[in-house]
Amino acid sequence: MSATTVLARKWRPKTFAQLVGQEHVVRALSNALTQNRLHHAYLFTGTRGVGKTTIARIFAKSLNCETGITATPCGECNACREIDSGRFIDLIELDAASNTGIDNMREVLDNAQYMPTSARFKVYIIDEVHMLSKQAFNSMLKTLEEPPGHVKFILATTDPHKIPVTVLSRCLQFNLKQLPRALIAEHLEYVLEQEQMSFDVSAIGMIARAAQGSMRDALSLLDQAIAFSAGKVGDALVHTMLGAIDQGYLYDLLTALHEQNGAKLIDIADNMSARSISFDAALQELATLLHRIALTQSMPQAIVDDEPERARLLELAGAFTAEEIQLYYQIAIHGRDEIDLAPDEYAGFTMTLLRMLSFAPARDMAQPVLGPHAAKAQPATRPKSAESNAVPASPAEVPKGTDSNVRTANAKSISGDHPDWGVLLTQLNVQGMAQQLAKHCVLENISDNRIILCLSQEHKHLQTNRSAIEKLQAALAAYFAKPIRLEIVLGESGSATPARIEQQTKNHKQQLAADSIAQDRFVREAQIELDADLIEESIRPIQ
Repeated sequence: MSATTVLARKWRPKTFAQLVGQEHVVRALSNALTQNRLHHAYLFTGTRGVGKTTIARIFAKSLNCETGITATPCGECNACREIDSGRFIDLIELDAASNTGIDNMREVLDNAQYMPTSARFKVYIIDEVHMLSKQAFNSMLKTLEEPPGHVKFILATTDPHKIPVTVLSRCLQFNLKQLPRALIAEHLEYVLEQEQMSFDVSAIGMIARAAQGSMRDALSLLDQAIAFSAGKVGDALVHTMLGAIDQGYLYDLLTALHEQNGAKLIDIADNMSARSISFDAALQELATLLHRIALTQSMPQAIVDDEPERARLLELAGAFTAEEIQLYYQIAIHGRDEIDLAPDEYAGFTMTLLRMLSFAPARDMAQPVLGPHAAKAQPATRPKSAESNAVPASPAEVPKGTDSNVRTANAKSISGDHPDWGVLLTQLNVQGMAQQLAKHCVLENISDNRIILCLSQEHKHLQTNRSAIEKLQAALAAYFAKPIRLEIVLGESGSATPARIEQQTKNHKQQLAADSIAQDRFVREAQIELDADLIEESIRPIQ
């Protein structure tokens, strides 16, 4: 590799075929070139490093290749070589960020009326065009309204909303997408193989994630990793270079949060501080993890089978409600926004965690230990049927010492009137994800040895956890002292689930507490005397 050529330039695509991603844009431009249906102005939009100016240059070559207008420029003629080297006199590239004024734009547009020196078209590429002044846009508009036949404008921007509608309406607009992480990682691996550099696949995955959809940023980070490396782009090196957060910390934090263990939360934060981990980056990674959990809850199939953290993601998705994940995500985002205002990063980070703890809904004392078991957990499998998930009946698991009369009474009760599912649930020896599953179900049908529960579509991710279903079935078998076949079906029931009743009860208590505080004479007098507002979110009912 040349010592003076960075990877982002060395591996910059020179043809449409070499482009990674943006197939929708390439297809449209290729068809236009092949059919010679050319517009006078194009607008490429998208975030940084997704290929806007690269596509613009390839398009300029396609327009001016000496073999003719083509979607596959030869790359060998004078026009192609000079465009690749940045020396083509009829390709004018401007950075609007440094040429914002009317004088600069007027000079450019005055020259547009003259024929190309040696090319077929005079091509203007204006990057970050949204930075132009209003007067400069007005000047450009006159040329766009009546463009010379020999001129093509290619505008690029990261912020199309700042471009006047009058300009937008005269351009063919193409929106370039952020590149998928897997596509970036695949290309980086190809580049390293060509550069004859060894690497760890997981290290490339970290770089691809840090690039946030930008291939240019990914190649720049890879360049930096190569510069730091001693012949191999390894996990430890990239981890240190990026200041990446050990995902184990994040899972431990969520486990402590699920257990409502404030002391454990602070211990983990202290450990992170001792290792000089960036708390701002930790909040960003925590928000990313919460987003992945939310996706897992909505679409378990989105987590591929070979995902290293699949088991832990599925377990956390079942342990928290969708509402909790949304709440914690918002708190993490706001915490990151406010961390610069905190006395220090540690204080900002721990206050964010304590805020999550304060807003967390009350839970039972017995909680599953998510962290240590997750590494050994088998990935949850999707049910064979999208509508039902049944577990074969198992022998009754009756606790030792259970009185036989009680067992007989329980066995009879299953064939009588349908019991109240919420009441029955309080008598079952079940906890963790099995309890979460049960709380989000209603009793659909009960017979001699078969129980059917209805699970709402909102919590369908819980149906994929075979272990939780088996534990719930075992608890029911133990309670009724006989083999039970448990089936979980998806649907909507008119009855409220125990989880919903629990939330409604909590909301009612909260409202009673808020009303009581608001009507308190001392509070009202304090509000009047101090011109104070009552923050209802800070009120907590007495348990």
